[in-house]
Amino acid sequence: MVKLSLTPKENVYFTLLADCAAQLVEAARVLAEVAAADRPSRAALVAELHGVEHAADEAVHALIQKVNSSFVTPLDRHDLLLLATGIDDCVDLMDEAGDMILLYKVGTVPDATVRIIAILERCAQLTVEVVPRLRSMQRLRDYCLEINRLENEADRIYRQAIADLFDMDTDGRTLVKLKDIILTLEAAVDAFERLANSVETIAVKES
Repeated sequence: MVKLSLTPKENVYFTLLADCAAQLVEAARVLAEVAAADRPSRAALVAELHGVEHAADEAVHALIQKVNSSFVTPLDRHDLLLLATGIDDCVDLMDEAGDMILLYKVGTVPDATVRIIAILERCAQLTVEVVPRLRSMQRLRDYCLEINRLENEADRIYRQAIADLFDMDTDGRTLVKLKDIILTLEAAVDAFERLANSVETIAVKES
């Protein structure tokens, strides 16, 4: 399918979408810093993460307003809204995980936590890279397949991490706290997979 050149008015949608996606990379970056920091340093980093979440909310709101106020959109308006809310979900869950690490007063985070956050960083980067390709609908399937592979990897890490937690010589409250954090991180990876599914749906519809 040959795509026509986009007009400046149509380009603004992709600019707004790119602004939303950029917050994914920032959120994942700061979350990784939260996990790596010592406890006294985490409060400032979590405050920074909250700032990223707020910026994401504003970017998503700007895109939603543009879609709702326009008669014609370069992609189906429902699909644009799915992308916007999907990005928002990913950022919200990363923000929630960072909050938990701080509020639960975790010391050194488990290796599994660090590994899942690394997967989130990769998912965020891939999502930023795929947004410009929505203009031409090129290589979208590559993105979807890689996100799916990363989600499967995160699933394996999550299952092993939960099993390891129950083998640890630790008190019940600490176990529950660590499980909550890992579960939230896994939910964030799942949110990236749902976002990729939305991209795949768009690719099928526009092909």
